[in-house]
Amino acid sequence: MQLIHLSALASLLILASCSQSNTLPRHNEQAEALMETLSNAAQQGKILFGHQDDLMYGHSWCLTGSETEYTKSDVFDACGDYPAILGYDLGEIELQKGRNLDGNSFQQMHDAAIENYRRGGLLTFSWHPRNPLTGGDAWDVSSDKVVESILPGGEKHEFFMGWLEIVADYLSTFDMPIIFRPWHENSGGWFWWGKGICTPEQYKALWVMTYDYIAKDRGLNNLVWAYSPAASDYMATYPGDEYVDIMGTDIYVYNAPSFVQRARSDFEIIAKLAEEHGKILALTETGYETLPDPAWWTDMLLPAVEGFPVTYALVWRNAHDKPTHYYASFPGEPNQESFQAFHDSDKTIFLKDLKK
Repeated sequence: MQLIHLSALASLLILASCSQSNTLPRHNEQAEALMETLSNAAQQGKILFGHQDDLMYGHSWCLTGSETEYTKSDVFDACGDYPAILGYDLGEIELQKGRNLDGNSFQQMHDAAIENYRRGGLLTFSWHPRNPLTGGDAWDVSSDKVVESILPGGEKHEFFMGWLEIVADYLSTFDMPIIFRPWHENSGGWFWWGKGICTPEQYKALWVMTYDYIAKDRGLNNLVWAYSPAASDYMATYPGDEYVDIMGTDIYVYNAPSFVQRARSDFEIIAKLAEEHGKILALTETGYETLPDPAWWTDMLLPAVEGFPVTYALVWRNAHDKPTHYYASFPGEPNQESFQAFHDSDKTIFLKDLKK
């Protein structure tokens, strides 16, 4: 994989950010190269395109349990190129059942990600863990004691540390850099780690505990850590510069006419913070379900990020079992022409561009 070499300045910045003296550096060379690739794209006014669960399934297809070829992709079939970034999720890895909350085989996700890295692509993982206190899913907000229960001294602390061990075991099998984005969208109230379900202090303690175990205790310094709440009160739960590499946010289209304005307003805030803290800026999740606007890609997504150093934009998944739950184009989809123009734009980076 041909990644851009670090500049002398970037090297100094990364060395300065190491949080452990006389131990492993905070980032290994793979992670440093990934961050430099992202930063270089932003400096050129370009964004890397990402798609959730690409290579696993698409709008009308799904891998079988025995497949070992990872070439099928809605994105590729729509524009002749693969996404620059694959997005996968670790949700329910803690149950050790072999498949995540969307039915993806963890082994196939691993193998697809490795194969895609060999092609030149990048990887990001999110995590929607089950509720460790109630036994419900990630969206179970019936108790406001969940985070409290898993912090040191809590009744579920040792139990949850076992979950972190499982996550770290899996991540340790990847000899490649990974953008890791745990505890996302915490400024909303729909996850058990979200606003109103835990306090800002508890959230920060959860993040630091997660980081300390995975990065320090387990030594996984191939990870690039992404923080992604909404722009409002962005710093209220910020765990600290030593624990974050990417300042991101998730923005979906719920009210189409306001998307560009809302996104740009959010980026005005977050871009300034990213500059002040020396962090990378990203649109960590976005999309317009079923793509009802025929020019969404060129007339909404690109204008939303124009002029901001947004390094990548990842759209959500194309569910094979839910016909109206898709966010990327596929052959025959009415938005395909706009998607092709988006791909062909000199403002976007897909896999072929990364390999150059």
